[in-house]
Amino acid sequence: MATALSEEELDNEDYYSLLNVRREASSEELKAAYRRLCMLYHPDKHRDPELKLQAERLFNLVHQAYEVLSDPQTRAIYDIYGKRGLEMEGWEVVERRRTPAEIREEFERLQREREERRLQQRTNPKGTISVGIDATDLFDRYEEEYEDVSGSGFPQIEINKMHISQSIEAPLTASDTAILSGSLSTQNGNGGGSINFALRRVTSAKGWGELEFGAGDLQGPLFGLKLFRNLTPRCFVTTNCALQFSSRGIRPGLTTVLARNLDKNTVGYLQWRWGIQSAMNTSIVRDTKTSHFTVALQLGIPHSFALISYQHKFQDDDQTRVKGSLKAGFFGTVVEYGAERKISRHSVLGAAVSVGVPQGVSLKVKLNRASQTYFFPIHLTDQLLPSAVFYATVGPLVLYFALHRLVIKPYLRAQKERELEKQRESTATDMLQKKQEAEAAVQLMQESVRRIIEAEESRMGLIIVNAWYGKFVNDKSKKNEKVKVIDVTVPLQCLVKDSKLILTEASKAGLPGFYDPCVGEEKNLKVLYQFRGVLHQVMALDSETLRIPKQSHRIDTDG
Repeated sequence: MATALSEEELDNEDYYSLLNVRREASSEELKAAYRRLCMLYHPDKHRDPELKLQAERLFNLVHQAYEVLSDPQTRAIYDIYGKRGLEMEGWEVVERRRTPAEIREEFERLQREREERRLQQRTNPKGTISVGIDATDLFDRYEEEYEDVSGSGFPQIEINKMHISQSIEAPLTASDTAILSGSLSTQNGNGGGSINFALRRVTSAKGWGELEFGAGDLQGPLFGLKLFRNLTPRCFVTTNCALQFSSRGIRPGLTTVLARNLDKNTVGYLQWRWGIQSAMNTSIVRDTKTSHFTVALQLGIPHSFALISYQHKFQDDDQTRVKGSLKAGFFGTVVEYGAERKISRHSVLGAAVSVGVPQGVSLKVKLNRASQTYFFPIHLTDQLLPSAVFYATVGPLVLYFALHRLVIKPYLRAQKERELEKQRESTATDMLQKKQEAEAAVQLMQESVRRIIEAEESRMGLIIVNAWYGKFVNDKSKKNEKVKVIDVTVPLQCLVKDSKLILTEASKAGLPGFYDPCVGEEKNLKVLYQFRGVLHQVMALDSETLRIPKQSHRIDTDG
């Protein structure tokens, strides 16, 4: 009699939403919800062959959900890792009398075994491309020297330096990783390159060590050792020892950093560097959800300086950040300000203006694309010219907003549409099946709903007049978008008990009689209901808890 459920069906169901219970639901709450749905979907209650078949499928789905959530072990696995966790190989050998913490530990062990089998297929490529541009001819022209030279009327903008670096990681075991990196640099016609190989081993949960070997055409062989160790839960130390061989002999170097968490968001650092450019540095870094603040002081050879910087993080979808810093020392003084913003899922674009004495004015443009960084420092002038500061500030802003409106925004909109269309195509068959199951569930609910309405009317209770679920378009700026909603009046009325309706924080698409009419888009539930003879109305977010009736939902008819 039972109809087997496919893996795809089970994978797309939210068991808590299906039973309409909280994630903290007790065994009694689970049992009550299960019994109610069993009475609704029991195949023996339906004589029509088609309805009987649909009831059988829904009954088995409800039974599968209850089996998982009523067993402490499978529920713990499901709560932590979802249905994919239940499919993990190896659970059959796990003792059933285990606490959730022990189950988590066992799952992580199984995950580690799977990860070790996949290590050889993973790398972590990182790269940086930096192109230095000399644009000083725009503001500091030596016109008197080139009056008779052909083409001297146009400013000369040159690329005066370039740097390219790339690294990849090759995990050897769960604790050993090999790292290969290389770099090429050129400046004013002179350049060189280097290659480095490192082997890192994680010795324990508290520390790791790394051996490094390098060679290049500008400098001789390099041998290095890096160590990291957690001294306490709030304090750690890193040490980097290096021997650089060159034509002038061996140049040793040692850098040690001691760090301590001063509070939840603040870390203090003490750094000592001996050998190449010896220095002592202390800094405090405070990083919160809305800001990043750094203050640092360094005493060293050849540079000593003080630094203070602040970055504000806006809580918007584009992750906009504005920043400013002041750095003063023996080399001079530099003021830097700028901003960065996310322009796509994997790309962040930023720009900063640097004004200093004696450095002059520079514009720095940076693009982060996944693990690749593209950096373009543009030197505008060696002097402090207000015109250079003005154009370095206003120019990138005007260019960004023009590109954002004409290129980036249309591209992202088209990309989102493509992704939604692709998602719809990949789930079309499943969504059709979900729609058919929802329609079948509504048919199975008709008799129960009729009885519920009669009972509620007799006590002037809760009557669902109309209910819609899906995408509503209320914003005039989105008037060209299509409304995509389904009628869920019957399913909601079926969930009414003792003149109350309670929906949990899970997505409403998993409720009996519901399905997702607009995959990948924002959805709402709009309900028009009558309680004690008075109309009420409410609109709730898809994953928002909803409790009705409520006084605040009452429709004011005085006007």
